[in-house]
Amino acid sequence: MISHHNGRGKEPRTTRWAEWLNRRRLSHILSLDDFQDAARRHLPRPIFAYLAGGAEDNRSCAANRSSFSDFWFKPKVLVDVSARCLETSLLGSHYAAPFGVSPLGLSALYAYRGDIVLSQAARSMELPMVMSGSSLIPLEEVAAVNPQAWFQAYLPGTWGESEALIERIGRAGFETLVITVDTPVAANRENNTRAGFSTPIRPSLRLAWDGVSRPRWLFGTFMKTIRHHGLPHFENNYVTRGAPILSKHVERDISNRGNLEWGRLSRIRQLWPGQLVIKGVLCPDDARRACEAGADGLIVSNHGGRQLDGAIPPLWVLPAIVAACPEVPVMYDSGVRRGSDVLKALALGARFVFVGRPFGFAAAYAGEAGVVHAMELLKEEISRNMALLGVTSVSQLDRSQLMTHGQALQDYG
Repeated sequence: MISHHNGRGKEPRTTRWAEWLNRRRLSHILSLDDFQDAARRHLPRPIFAYLAGGAEDNRSCAANRSSFSDFWFKPKVLVDVSARCLETSLLGSHYAAPFGVSPLGLSALYAYRGDIVLSQAARSMELPMVMSGSSLIPLEEVAAVNPQAWFQAYLPGTWGESEALIERIGRAGFETLVITVDTPVAANRENNTRAGFSTPIRPSLRLAWDGVSRPRWLFGTFMKTIRHHGLPHFENNYVTRGAPILSKHVERDISNRGNLEWGRLSRIRQLWPGQLVIKGVLCPDDARRACEAGADGLIVSNHGGRQLDGAIPPLWVLPAIVAACPEVPVMYDSGVRRGSDVLKALALGARFVFVGRPFGFAAAYAGEAGVVHAMELLKEEISRNMALLGVTSVSQLDRSQLMTHGQALQDYG
């Protein structure tokens, strides 16, 4: 398409048209859950199932959401809340709000240049973004557009392979390394199989129909990616390029992660000079041991319910882990959809909160503009709910502002 300028130094008409169209589409998106509904209509069924689903019966996935309903706010009134501050410091950096982007695997499959989109949106909003090791864009390209991004690694089986990958991450310029520790084996994601999703994806008539029936995704994401960048591959599981995303015969080898143990974590700490964050901790004893091994921070998470179905909701164990590890920032991940969720996690002791799927849905539906819109919605909810709660800074949040139903009956019944 030819871009036409009006001769007075203004933006091309095609750019203004695209921005107007995005604004119109996003005007109907009022919450993060709205992005999920929009992405369901936009994405082929197998790809939506990958992004939305959990493991087995989705019990942990559902419990992550319902756990926030276990806690109720105790708002204070007649507080001057005309000025409120969401700014937060974490691991030596300053952020505009107390949330960031969780690692999202295969982002470039459901959104054009997905990892780049997420990274640029986070940078523009002054928020952290964690790049997933299960990504289809070389980590060096993401570090180039957002030097403050974090990198989350799925370390390969042998120490030599792990060492080479860690050194590559450092050379790219990443300063914060996140090690995910709850994936010793691949999860049983029956939802993916039933929807026709696998990694790599197997070509089939059903898959072809799913793509053709979603032309905006087919031409705006998949075909556009192939035209400009070739067939996507897993780029960052090893120091070298991995399997292609689309293949009838190639297998993706993720079976050798089971030998990651405490001794190897100590070796990683010795090798990695930057900030080291451990993600996927649910037991206070494990959290304490990770700190003793040299972790600079912890992310309490059950992988969004995508690994062990029946794993405890992270919100339930968050206070105990915070108490066990007072010397490091304890962060939260899993099930966040509202600003009130962020405030509850912070009140229970989390220093910071990470959000995954909703930003993936936003990127799929409307690219970087969609992710920025999602971040702005969450910021607005946090700020509004702080006012209604009677606090002016996220640092004022603590357990005294929450109550369970049982506590209410005991104290006021």
